[in-house]
Amino acid sequence: MNQDLSILQLVLGASWVVQFVMLLLLIVSITSWAAIFRKLFALKRVRSLNDEFEREFWSGTSLNDLFSAAAQNAKMAGPMERIFASGMREYTKLRERRITDAGTLLDGARRAMRASFQRELDTVETNLSFLASVGSVSPYVGLFGTVWGIMHAFTGLASLQSVTLATVAPGIAEALVATALGLFAAIPAVVAYNNFARDIDRVAIKLETFIEEFSNILQRNLGAHSASGH
Repeated sequence: MNQDLSILQLVLGASWVVQFVMLLLLIVSITSWAAIFRKLFALKRVRSLNDEFEREFWSGTSLNDLFSAAAQNAKMAGPMERIFASGMREYTKLRERRITDAGTLLDGARRAMRASFQRELDTVETNLSFLASVGSVSPYVGLFGTVWGIMHAFTGLASLQSVTLATVAPGIAEALVATALGLFAAIPAVVAYNNFARDIDRVAIKLETFIEEFSNILQRNLGAHSASGH
């Protein structure tokens, strides 16, 4: 009895529909774990690069030097550095066109940074929707496999004269494995999605705060230029 009800025996003894559901859930589970680890490392790298640039930004280095470094380091830069570079690039272009109105210069830089911020956020949120789908759909896929397996088990029992727990148990047990696999795929995906969503919110808040702080610095610089007659 123990041998008949081992997980491997239950999987091998299931109907082909239930086996297909189990295989699908196993593939989805492996894929979601791969996405979780990729996102873990990606978010860790984003936080590290943002912190590194923020330290450099507030260390007293001139904006032009930071902009030159950001332009050279474009491919390896973090989101905050790319947002800074896009703001400085637009600001510099407008200055080169002999635009002196402080409001126009500041507005152009802010628009460029907001557009860059949205692009960076879209990149950081990659795979989040997949984890959300796995978390919400997997239990239902597992439940479908269970319902189908139980239907299949009872159909097979219809031809028997006497039905005991020993004859019913294997069919129901193999069907329930599908539900277990569905939950096995869904639970880590839901937990990871919630954690990542919270972490991404923190990253977004930090980037938005930086945009405001950098805008204030540009505004002060423009005020200083105006006061000096430039």
